[in-house]
Amino acid sequence: MLDLNPVSLLIRAVALLIGMTIHEFAHVYVAYRMGDNTGASQGRLTLNPLVHINPIGFLMGVLIGFGFLGSAPVNPYRMRNPRWGYLAAVAAGPFSNLIVAIVFAIPMRIFQQQIFGNDFLFQLFAQIIFLNIILAIFNIIPLFPLDGWSIMYSLLPPEQARWWQANQQNSYYLFMLLILLSFIGGQFNILGILISQPSTQLFRILVGF
Repeated sequence: MLDLNPVSLLIRAVALLIGMTIHEFAHVYVAYRMGDNTGASQGRLTLNPLVHINPIGFLMGVLIGFGFLGSAPVNPYRMRNPRWGYLAAVAAGPFSNLIVAIVFAIPMRIFQQQIFGNDFLFQLFAQIIFLNIILAIFNIIPLFPLDGWSIMYSLLPPEQARWWQANQQNSYYLFMLLILLSFIGGQFNILGILISQPSTQLFRILVGF
């Protein structure tokens, strides 16, 4: 059960704001560098969270711990190399969340005494690190519409990629089923099982405890 006291909600909101904004910006920025100016022409080449974040998905993330990101406009056919440019642009989202987690873990290690001694700072840094790890791991799951599905599509040989694309809708149904099961909890929460252990282990590695 999520802590819904005002301080916890504020900390979770800040952590999600950072993670979601940078995730979507990274998609647009790398796509732009690969030759696709679709996002840039729509004003998405910015770190302004109002441009990137879906308000409903953001509020869901803050209040119930599960939300959804915006949708960065990426067009591989405008890229110099559609296949590898698209792969780079899609992978940039979860990769950027991992970078954010690492960046915030560094001061936690260097200024450990000061941060661990301040409850608000400790919670803030810990949430930013942990939620960005979760965003990274969750989004590389190879199910549509997550980034992992598109990453797999880009990596597969042509024949397998066609099969992968033909089963996009089935992948989406499976994803939605797993989302519904996650609300039941326990052994039915397959997504939680897949995400929680690696997220916790990576958090401990980065933070050092």
